[in-house]
Amino acid sequence: MSETRKRSTRQREAVSRALEGAGGFRSAQDLFDSLRDDGAKISLTTVYRTLQYLADEGSVDVLRSHDGEAIYRRCSSSEHHHHLVCRECGAAVEIESDEVEDWAKRVATRHGFTSVDHLAEIYGVCQKCAG
Repeated sequence: MSETRKRSTRQREAVSRALEGAGGFRSAQDLFDSLRDDGAKISLTTVYRTLQYLADEGSVDVLRSHDGEAIYRRCSSSEHHHHLVCRECGAAVEIESDEVEDWAKRVATRHGFTSVDHLAEIYGVCQKCAG
């Protein structure tokens, strides 16, 4: 069993609660700072490991911010989906798109690829930030 899986569920629960209260995508550092501000005794390494564990099990979404940093959010859908993400405030909307799925299959087939996975994230500015 891996070190992360052996870790206290108290720590995993604390990270999960911090994600739920974050209201959008947040970096591991942001979550760590929030947890420490709330008095949690947790290391940044544990936050990273826990986020990776939660991502591997499919309970959090992971994106790359416009500057390349991994950001995390509690996943509200267990189905394959993509995101429309605001570059200003980080607000995100989960989207499903048959067009994206069909395009990915066509491109893979055209180039002889099989067992293909894909991520498609669309970045822009939300109505609130644009207004």
